[in-house]
Amino acid sequence: MDKLVPLFIIFTGIAVGIQALILLFLFLAVRKTAGRVEALANDVTTKALPAIDTAHQLLVTVKPRVEDIVVNAEQTVRMARGQMERLDATVNDIVDRTRLQVIRADELVNRTMDKVEETTEMVHRTVVSPIRQLSGLMQGVSAGLEFFLGRKRRQPRDGMGVPQDELFI
Repeated sequence: MDKLVPLFIIFTGIAVGIQALILLFLFLAVRKTAGRVEALANDVTTKALPAIDTAHQLLVTVKPRVEDIVVNAEQTVRMARGQMERLDATVNDIVDRTRLQVIRADELVNRTMDKVEETTEMVHRTVVSPIRQLSGLMQGVSAGLEFFLGRKRRQPRDGMGVPQDELFI
C-alpha cells in the first residue's frame, strides 16, 4: 500500500495539470468571446442608440396627438351611441304609430263595409222589393184591363210568340 501512494500522487498531479489546461482554454475562450461581445456592443451602441433616441423623440412628439385621438374616438363613440339610441327610439315610435294607423284604417274599412252592406240590405228592403211588388201589381192590372177591354194579348218579346188567333189554322 505504501507503494500505491506515490502512484496516487502522480495521478493526482496529472489530473490537476489537465484541469489547469482546461481552465486556461476556458479563460482564453471567454476572453475571445468577451472581445466579440464588446465589439458587438459597440456596434449596437453606435447604431442602435441613435435609432432609439429617434424613436423616443417620436414617441414624445406623438404621445399628445395619440391621447387627443383616443379622447376624440371616445367622444365619437359616445355620440354615435347616443344617436343610435335616439334613432332606435324614433324608429320604434314610428313603427308603433304606423301599427296604430293600420289598425285604425282596418277598423274604418270594416265599419265602412258593414255600413255598405246594411245600406244595400235597406235599399233592397225599402226600394227594390216594393218596386218589384208594384211592378208585378201593375202588370197584373194591365193584363186584367187588357182582358176586360178585349185587346189582344201582347206578343212575347222573344219573337217566338204567335198571336192568339193564329194558333189554330
